[in-house]
Amino acid sequence: MSEWYIPLSDLSYGADEEEAVLRVLRSRWLSMGPEVQAFEQEFASLLNVKHALAVANGTAAIHLAYAAAGLGPGDEIIQPAINFVAAANMTMAIGATPVFADIVGLGEPTIDPAEIERLITPRSKAVVVMHYGGYVCRMAGINALCRERGLLVIEDACHAVGASYEDQQGQPPHGRMAGALGDIGCFSFFSNKNMATGEGGMVVTDRDDIAKRLRLLRSHGMTTLTWDRHRGHASSYDVVANGYNYRIDELRAALGRCQLARLTGNNTRRGELVRAYRHALEGLPGWTVPFADYAGSSAYHLMIVVAPNHETRELAARTLKEAGIQTSLHYPHIPNFSAFAGLQAGALKISPEFAQRVLTLPLFPGLAESQVAEICSLIRQVAVA
Repeated sequence: MSEWYIPLSDLSYGADEEEAVLRVLRSRWLSMGPEVQAFEQEFASLLNVKHALAVANGTAAIHLAYAAAGLGPGDEIIQPAINFVAAANMTMAIGATPVFADIVGLGEPTIDPAEIERLITPRSKAVVVMHYGGYVCRMAGINALCRERGLLVIEDACHAVGASYEDQQGQPPHGRMAGALGDIGCFSFFSNKNMATGEGGMVVTDRDDIAKRLRLLRSHGMTTLTWDRHRGHASSYDVVANGYNYRIDELRAALGRCQLARLTGNNTRRGELVRAYRHALEGLPGWTVPFADYAGSSAYHLMIVVAPNHETRELAARTLKEAGIQTSLHYPHIPNFSAFAGLQAGALKISPEFAQRVLTLPLFPGLAESQVAEICSLIRQVAVA
């Protein structure tokens, strides 16, 4: 279907984004320069972190995090089996081994701290946590465990820009924002994210040593950038590391600044819509609405439901599609992908069940409550059929 009556996601764009693009075009400078620097400073201020480096996309952010931390062949990186494949793909790309951990439960599909502890071996070097749907993982326990065992904590915060951490016990890091809770945080600004620039991402850290490596590796290991030479601040450069071209451009940085200004209001609107969904779906027999009792501050990136079984999930997806309503699946079980065949086959229990039953429903700031009601009405019809 080329045109959806209700799409899964939609851009929150307006005159500010149009003017931002024109501002860059009028400047006649397109590669990484003053817009990128301003975007990084504004993002770092939001998260209250020392370093924020804008990059080409979220996958580049994860790859740079691994590389800057010195991870590589022989290392194991513990990570959730329910996630977009980028973290696992980049683990393989650096020659390390992804070790897939189970989720807490169908109602809390974030990495289980007990699973992390179970999977630690002498080869374990880092843990990737993914704040699924914009809901922050159980970071107090995870951070304490990783500090005790000497493991790096890398946050895949691609769903969670603007979310803050407040666990039910009020334990540290109370009130810190997603992405600033571990050693390195990674963000994506893909078209369906809460902040959308088409492509683009950000890596953040409070560690000066990691930031120095990130900065070098982002742009070929060069000691100066094109913008520095353009301004006459340098005339040449050295290459001191084998790096990559993971730079972001000025156009996307300018769009990112506009989206950052909209973030708080858009996340608030997403929260209102999620509460409308939850109210409309309350008490649906056999269905689970994840994070219904979540006590913290979410970014509300995804609205998901878990059907009683795979067949009911498929029926609900078909019914919504016939009504012109787009849905998706976040996510397939990574160990089931052909590229990861043989890794922990059959070792996880909840994650594969979740992947078979989860359904992602439309959620974006421009969605109307009346449309939420339509969607939920169709799901209820499936539930009683």
